[in-house]
Amino acid sequence: MSLTAPSFSSAMPVPEERRMGFLPRLFGARLLLLVGEHTVFGFMERLSPTDYTGGMWDFLELAGEPLYLAPTCKPRFHLTWDGNGYEGEVSADAAGIIATLFAFSHLSFRHDAPELPEGFARLYAHAADHPEAGEIYRAID
Repeated sequence: MSLTAPSFSSAMPVPEERRMGFLPRLFGARLLLLVGEHTVFGFMERLSPTDYTGGMWDFLELAGEPLYLAPTCKPRFHLTWDGNGYEGEVSADAAGIIATLFAFSHLSFRHDAPELPEGFARLYAHAADHPEAGEIYRAID
């Protein structure tokens, strides 16, 4: 059972039969799809070392476009980021948006793939309508 289906927009979890195609569309068809997924998981481990211990993730899309990954193991996460002094508690959905935005940014400085800045821009714009938009933007600032 998914804990992350957002109520603020029509972003929806990708159905099981289409999950295999999600990561290549989000991060690019090259090996970046594996690197991208691992990078999101790694940022979540760094952002929430006390609450995140691994588990299943939803893949979310809006209007057929891939957006982000969100953990399903808990409904809320305590996050901290030393790089900007952020500390707060957010929903699993917001935590997934934050971890995915960090991953897009990190990877875009290391790889020349158009999916990375495009995905960042699409997700950043989408986050503006999230009920926790303020927390999301404070976390990534």
